[in-house]
Amino acid sequence: MQTKASARNAYLIPYVLWMVLFVVAPVLLVVYYSFFDVEGNFTLGNYARFFTPVYMQMTLSSFWYALLITVFSLLISYPTAYLLTRTKHKQLWLLLIILPSWINLLLKAYAFIGLFGTYGLTNSLLEVIGIGSQQILFTDFSFIFVSVYIFIPFMILPIFNALEEMNPSLIYAARDLGASSWLTFRRVIFPLTLSGVKSGCQAVFIPALSLFMITRLIAGNRVITLGTAIEQHFLVTQDWGMGSTIAVFLIIAMALIMFLTGSGNKEVRHGKKRKTV
Repeated sequence: MQTKASARNAYLIPYVLWMVLFVVAPVLLVVYYSFFDVEGNFTLGNYARFFTPVYMQMTLSSFWYALLITVFSLLISYPTAYLLTRTKHKQLWLLLIILPSWINLLLKAYAFIGLFGTYGLTNSLLEVIGIGSQQILFTDFSFIFVSVYIFIPFMILPIFNALEEMNPSLIYAARDLGASSWLTFRRVIFPLTLSGVKSGCQAVFIPALSLFMITRLIAGNRVITLGTAIEQHFLVTQDWGMGSTIAVFLIIAMALIMFLTGSGNKEVRHGKKRKTV
């Protein structure tokens, strides 16, 4: 038994080293830099500056856009995942949905620049049907559209898995008891797949908070988020302290979101276990 335990502990060493070097150490470094100004002097002024109206407005904007991206992704992904579970070659269709996520994000951003540009395919189609050329690129619409397109696979996967794990006999039982399709979805299907919905929202909302490349390329910096501010402070103004301070608050926000959604998933799993027993 001791040999097995020591062997198991030895297998944990690479994982622990990876976590320390690439998770714990970078976070500690970010926290360390947040206490220094541009000139390298120790200060708490960066945290005071974060609570000024400029950064508060930026924070609200980041959460608002992240919420919109998450909601639209969920509205598209849930019906898609549900239809996938009903199709014959669902694994093939799922693979086709996942494939775009393997393409580099920068390449996808430039592809949409070509599609939404003044002389792009979208404006050409609008001119053909008589609407005329429109300013699509560098707008809130283009930013949300491209972001939703990028994050949809990450929302579909956990919902699809939750739907696949659901016992279909529960749906048949609800129908036999006279429940309508909407009532069956509201009382049976959605509650049983809530863990997948929460995981998908977590996988979309958290990275959407810190978007910066898409805001520059697709929105033309008209959409200013915390991710954009971090990029500006590190690469343009060279104020690493303020950039690190914003990053610290982003890390705290992400940790809170993970805790809240994670605790909700635990409650759902415990509820399933109690029902099984």
